[in-house]
Amino acid sequence: MKKDRKKRLLRIARRARERREARHPVVHGTLSMSANGFGFVTLPPGDGGVPQEDVFIPPQFIRDAVDGDVVKVELLPPREEFGDERKGPAGKIVGIIRRERQEFVGELVAGRKVRPFNRKLPEEVELSGGRIGGKRGDWVKVRLLDCEDGVWRGSIKKVLGRAGIISADLDAVMEEYQLCPRYGDAFDAEAAAIVPREIPREDRTAELTVTIDPFDAKDFDDALSILPGTDDGTLIVGVHISDVAAYIAPGGIFDKEAAKRGFSCYLPGRTLPMLPPALTAKISLQQHQESLAHSVYLTVEKSSGKVLAMRRIHTKIRVDHRLNYEEVQTFFDRGTAPEQWSGPLKNVLRQMLEITRAMRRYRKETEEFIDLALPEIRVLCDEKSNVLQGLSRKVSRESEAVVEECMLAANSAVGTELGEKGIAGLYRVHPAPEADKIAEFSDMMTGTFGIVPGDLTERKAVNRFISQLPDTPRKPVILNLLLRSMPRAFYQEKPALHFGLGKGRYSHFTSPIRRYTDLTVHQQLWEYDLKQRTRTSGVMAKIAERCSELEENSDAAYFAASDRLKLRYLQELLEKGGENFYEGVIAKVTSAGLQVDIFDLGLYGFVPRDLPGGVSRHGYGFRRNSQDAACKPGDFIFLRLHTIDFARGSAVFVPAK
Repeated sequence: MKKDRKKRLLRIARRARERREARHPVVHGTLSMSANGFGFVTLPPGDGGVPQEDVFIPPQFIRDAVDGDVVKVELLPPREEFGDERKGPAGKIVGIIRRERQEFVGELVAGRKVRPFNRKLPEEVELSGGRIGGKRGDWVKVRLLDCEDGVWRGSIKKVLGRAGIISADLDAVMEEYQLCPRYGDAFDAEAAAIVPREIPREDRTAELTVTIDPFDAKDFDDALSILPGTDDGTLIVGVHISDVAAYIAPGGIFDKEAAKRGFSCYLPGRTLPMLPPALTAKISLQQHQESLAHSVYLTVEKSSGKVLAMRRIHTKIRVDHRLNYEEVQTFFDRGTAPEQWSGPLKNVLRQMLEITRAMRRYRKETEEFIDLALPEIRVLCDEKSNVLQGLSRKVSRESEAVVEECMLAANSAVGTELGEKGIAGLYRVHPAPEADKIAEFSDMMTGTFGIVPGDLTERKAVNRFISQLPDTPRKPVILNLLLRSMPRAFYQEKPALHFGLGKGRYSHFTSPIRRYTDLTVHQQLWEYDLKQRTRTSGVMAKIAERCSELEENSDAAYFAASDRLKLRYLQELLEKGGENFYEGVIAKVTSAGLQVDIFDLGLYGFVPRDLPGGVSRHGYGFRRNSQDAACKPGDFIFLRLHTIDFARGSAVFVPAK
């Protein structure tokens, strides 16, 4: 009787669940959390591999899920109270299929609690078990245990070091983002013994060849040369890339290690190379020595800048001059050059400047690429001493544009060749903006800044919008908001649109020392040139997906490390008696306060509404007191630093008096 009753109850429960799911369908996908408490669930592709729309999860429906979890979601009927954050379908999490994140890094604080490094995780986690020697203020690695009544618990696995010590801060970043450690001496010794594979090569050592890089460059995987064309109306631009495939065959130990890392990761104060340093030095295009290169020769029409033809060959080259951007830019600006520069070198640089200007004009006219050049504020940290040296503003200069234009042309030529010859490749893809996100951005521009952007799903309209922006501190704020409204570029095995560049077949070929995608393309072309078997499209699809994930993770690690070291730098300035006064532009108004873009620091600060001297809510925006006008996005605001949360990488500011 009891068994029969139990069966009946189970049947009733199942039918109730089925009726509920019929009214409110249940889907599954991967949760991505926001630092603001809400999330989005990315669903598996639908019929024909078409991506489905993400499901918005309001904060009250997150339950005990965390960033990265694979979850069950019950779709909700449309409801206005979900607020402006909701675009498209909304849902609530009704179950966790798989907990992807088992561990996290955080700072040990008072009350046997840990504040997670990642702002997408719960704000605090209570400890179970011992501290294993950890003290308040230490970075620790914690295993997530469970969540009961909204309280997370975890246990310490490892103590990483004292928060505030730069080396320990960088260790925390590496652990949180699961970055591979530096190569050991054994790898270097093995790498130094590698003998390059053979392939037919052309000797191009007689060509005047140069590298142009940052003054502190750590690897040299590209070089340039200029030759006369077949007639007076053309020039031949030689783009020479280190022939890394000669040293790294598919499936070998260093290929596997490079695949595991995906990219060289350049954290401020710590370089994590994709390849062992000894191998990087061996295959770099070093000055005054013969190097193995994979070269693309581009025949360019001087008058128009149009690339008329390309020829790709394996070569031997000799770099005659190792130049840096600063000295080349000085030569372009003033015509002055170091004494050791020869006449032929100066002539080559003039020709490079002239032809790349023409190439860029041609691309602008025919491809209408989006010129979204934003200054970057970098924190400088000595890699040996881990001493902070200051902040540096990086802006695009013509010396860098010369190199960039040549690399773009070579990447395009290789992407076209892969497609025409049916070689399975890797392509850089940047989808067109999603209509709803562009609509949201346009609404903000119109309502807040009084600007009508036009149809920003078209490149021509995007460029028109950018060109009409006044050159004020508001411009970087607007461009950042525009950038955030666009999808992220990624890799795939099939050619598709690169919206930002206006290209349909664009591959990555020019950085095989620091990007596994480029190395893979080199390996494919190596096997094709020797008439051997290349990797299949299916294999390349898996590599593309993995590299896209690794790139996003590497970028996140860089920004996390950069933000925290900038905050350390601010703290040091205050301790030395520096001026506590900053100017910013309000980027966003929320119910909790203001998000402010502080352009001299290259980071966002937060001005809460509930601090003394802070701001209060007033209609659409905020005001400091009843006499002040309401502040809104786009307004300038003067601030002073109030507190820094190093664990979460955030800074709280208040309006300056």
